[in-house]
Amino acid sequence: MARFTVNGADCSPQNGGRLIDFLRDELKLTSVKNGCKEGACGACMVIIDGKAQRACIQRVDALEGKAVLTVEGLSDCEREVYAYAFARAGAVQCGFCTPGMIMSAKALIDANPHPSAAQVKEALRGNVCRCTGYKKIERAVLLAAAILRGDERMEPDGAARVGVRFARVDAVGKALGSTKYADDVYMDGMLYGSALRSAHPRARVLSIDTAQAEALPGVAAVVTAKDIPGARKIGHIVQDWDVLIPVGGITHYLGDSIALVAAHDRETVERAKALIEVEYEVLEAVFSPGRALEEGAVKLHGDSNVLALEHLVRGDAAGAIAHSAHVVTERYSLPFTEHAFLEPECAVAYMEDECVRILSADQGIYQTRKECAAMLGLPEERVRVTAMAVGGGFGGKEDMSVQHHAALLAYITKRPVKVALTRQESILVHPKRHAMELEFTTACDEEGYLTGMKAVIIADTGAYASLGGPVLQRACTHAAGPYNYQNVDILGMAVYTNNPPAGAFRGFGVTQSCFATECNINRLAELVGISPYEFRLKNAIRPGQTLPNGQLADDGTALVETLEAVRGVVEANPGCGIACALKNAGLGVGNRDVGRCRLAIESGKVRIYSSAACIGQGMGTVLTQLVCEETGLPAERVEYMPPDTALAPNAGNTTASRQTLFTGEACARAARALASAMSCKSLDALEGESFYGEYEGVTDPMGSAKENPVSHIAYGYATHVVVLNDDGTLNSVTAAHDVGRAINPTAIEGQIEGGVTMSLGYALTEDFPLREGKPLARFGTLGLFRAPQTPDINALIIEKNDSELAHGAKGIGEICSIPTAPAVALAYENRDGLRRTSLPLEGTPYSRKKRE
Repeated sequence: MARFTVNGADCSPQNGGRLIDFLRDELKLTSVKNGCKEGACGACMVIIDGKAQRACIQRVDALEGKAVLTVEGLSDCEREVYAYAFARAGAVQCGFCTPGMIMSAKALIDANPHPSAAQVKEALRGNVCRCTGYKKIERAVLLAAAILRGDERMEPDGAARVGVRFARVDAVGKALGSTKYADDVYMDGMLYGSALRSAHPRARVLSIDTAQAEALPGVAAVVTAKDIPGARKIGHIVQDWDVLIPVGGITHYLGDSIALVAAHDRETVERAKALIEVEYEVLEAVFSPGRALEEGAVKLHGDSNVLALEHLVRGDAAGAIAHSAHVVTERYSLPFTEHAFLEPECAVAYMEDECVRILSADQGIYQTRKECAAMLGLPEERVRVTAMAVGGGFGGKEDMSVQHHAALLAYITKRPVKVALTRQESILVHPKRHAMELEFTTACDEEGYLTGMKAVIIADTGAYASLGGPVLQRACTHAAGPYNYQNVDILGMAVYTNNPPAGAFRGFGVTQSCFATECNINRLAELVGISPYEFRLKNAIRPGQTLPNGQLADDGTALVETLEAVRGVVEANPGCGIACALKNAGLGVGNRDVGRCRLAIESGKVRIYSSAACIGQGMGTVLTQLVCEETGLPAERVEYMPPDTALAPNAGNTTASRQTLFTGEACARAARALASAMSCKSLDALEGESFYGEYEGVTDPMGSAKENPVSHIAYGYATHVVVLNDDGTLNSVTAAHDVGRAINPTAIEGQIEGGVTMSLGYALTEDFPLREGKPLARFGTLGLFRAPQTPDINALIIEKNDSELAHGAKGIGEICSIPTAPAVALAYENRDGLRRTSLPLEGTPYSRKKRE
């Protein structure tokens, strides 16, 4: 039994085990986050005898005489300085990695009060951030060092208004570890739950014997499909995803759940799962869309392996291509990608009278309520979902992963139950970015004006539908790019396989189709004899012109302005790579799309209630700034409340880059009503009153007969430029973005930097190898970019939008990750002459040996 100190207090754990479990479960020091428990992410970083160490790989019995420090143990001065520096620099987004970052920063600054930028990068080598792109974190560390040595002062924040660099309202709590994520919830009598997963990607379950598991001391329940009181299949759009595979049912991938176990501790849960005996009949599986589409292939759902089919036609593409001066046809192969959000999926559920309460980290609390209520056979009002802080999402937390399992176990046991995925389970279970095979033909005239394009897109949608249909649709609707031509013929198919499911991922299919379009354009520019920059400027959509989908570009269209913003960089770096993109804000194409917000005057404050999930983008801060802008109130009189289905109106999922525009406009409308009331009464006199705002964006459905249908309420535009060093490593990325109006410039820069860094990994290092449906990667081998690899990122904000909606703001969350990869590909082609048509790019200084 080792004796050591934690934050100055003597400790002598009775049991061995990992330091992270002792700190979190015994001492409740939840600033120490469990991101991977593999020593790869740094979210659990602590300081041991002055050195930054990962708590997940430290054993308590090896700590004799040592001193352990967590964020909770920092001095009051240090806590204030680090929280201020990280908030002021915009270094906090989802916040899950932030306490670990601060511990690495403190270890560096204690040893070196005057660190250089390079030394900061090196100190953060062991910490992964999937949100920010590291640049603002590095600035935060340098600022903290300057304040601690007396070279800088902490200044009060300015007024919260539209366009102001206002610090995030949740930054301090996230930095200091006081913000609660789902896994930070501990309740009296709480059980731990977990699922036994399928042993085979496709097999018939012949029998499930749970007797030995049920007899194990400490086990509270073993649940199989026969115990589900309501729907056995759920899903956002298509209800094809099995809650649990029943006896006689067929598994669809290795992540399928066969049985659930709830027990008093995690160790007992794992022992019980090992005692469950499942008999399978192994069946033929398919692991590629090509095989799934072959005649005679086994059918995974119903009588067809095609989940969705899109065929978009405008004009006469074949005729235009046949009469064009230059035509390029190329095939592209793009891989699955893992979201790698820092927080693995977790939910806590418990009974509250006759209501099932769910505390979860997901991207849409009303969707969670709907699916869990269907599974439980309950009316939706008997399921209440409250959002905890979300440690990153990027689309990967739109589907049910653990919420429904926690709810089912709590409903059956009548006890609080926490269900958390291990990192390896997370990698296996949740939907990925779609792997796609694409064939694109693009044509132009002698002068380089685009004339037409044809495309075939085949998407591997994996085992279940998830959001595969809408993702395919968006890949197709944006495939022609942000250019002025109308002859398109785009055929898309999403195909079921026995691979892990594919669904929403930042970019929502446009990341893939943009890569193909932009690479084809580079070849056309070469044939015409003009630069890739000139070709794009010549064809860039301008206000009043018609997009390939038929929609008229509005006055706020600023693709040309993004190109002009990067002209100097392009001219100074002839071998650079460049790419453009557009991305919608809102669901569009005829889907009902409503943002909602309620402002309640409670305890002398304006409390903001909306179900709009904050997954790191800063939703609470945006809404706070809008309220303060409309009312003139100071930020301390405004409070953003956690999304809760019992208190907040339904603002839809955080998806499609929609929340700032849709719920932002709803919030602004509610705030104007409040401002009108305040013209007659003081805020205190309005105590107990509420003000409601709603905004619905009306669009035209796919296939509309209108000459110029409105497919989406708004589009953002972007141009990215990538410059390499002489040795082939990344020098810089300049990312110019048409954001409409910047509600918070610091937050927008952070989104751009994070999106660029994420897609640098997509282009160069990230890999998600599968062997017969089994992921071969661990968190540490995914190829995520780390601080020392990340180049300078220059985010250029272009504001050109007089729309009254949300003060002119457009979505930024997705488009920032879309044009990076094709820009990188062109930079390397210009360097070595090799045309690369698959990702990650081969033959670069970042290339890794592929696993078989």
